[in-house]
Amino acid sequence: MPRTHSVNVPGAVITVSDRCASGAREDRSGPLARDLLAGHGVVVDEVVIVPDDVAAVRAAILAAVRAGARVVLTAGGTGVTPRDVTPEATGPLLATEIPGIAEQIRAAGLAATPLAGLSRGLVGVTSRDADGALVVNAPGSPGGVRDAIAVVGPLVPHVLEQLGGGDH
Repeated sequence: MPRTHSVNVPGAVITVSDRCASGAREDRSGPLARDLLAGHGVVVDEVVIVPDDVAAVRAAILAAVRAGARVVLTAGGTGVTPRDVTPEATGPLLATEIPGIAEQIRAAGLAATPLAGLSRGLVGVTSRDADGALVVNAPGSPGGVRDAIAVVGPLVPHVLEQLGGGDH
């Protein structure tokens, strides 16, 4: 059974939104993600906001991992509009996808809205060793962020333990 808390795991939250990046809309999902992750021992110093752009999203994820983040959560850009490119930015960075967690996040969202089935968010690890980071693409809505962290938060200690060579 996975533990529900780990202690001071460095994390990152990246809000992916053209409107938030331009200042046209307040970011409600990023700060919520930061606060909810803290309840699982993932420490996020600041929320980074980037536009819906493959290069910008990829650069933000890479910067977070290079800075030592072990858990990186993106919020937004997982839908089906032409500007929703977070999965395309994330996929090439993942050494291993974890589709079961992505499916759990969508299933959790479906309990509240059929729109959750439109999320194309990915979950995976950047490397299958102790330097690897867990990357989670959450929908951009506060509800989508809550669903994602409710699923992922309790799994963080186990995933990081396995990346460190721990047993199943």
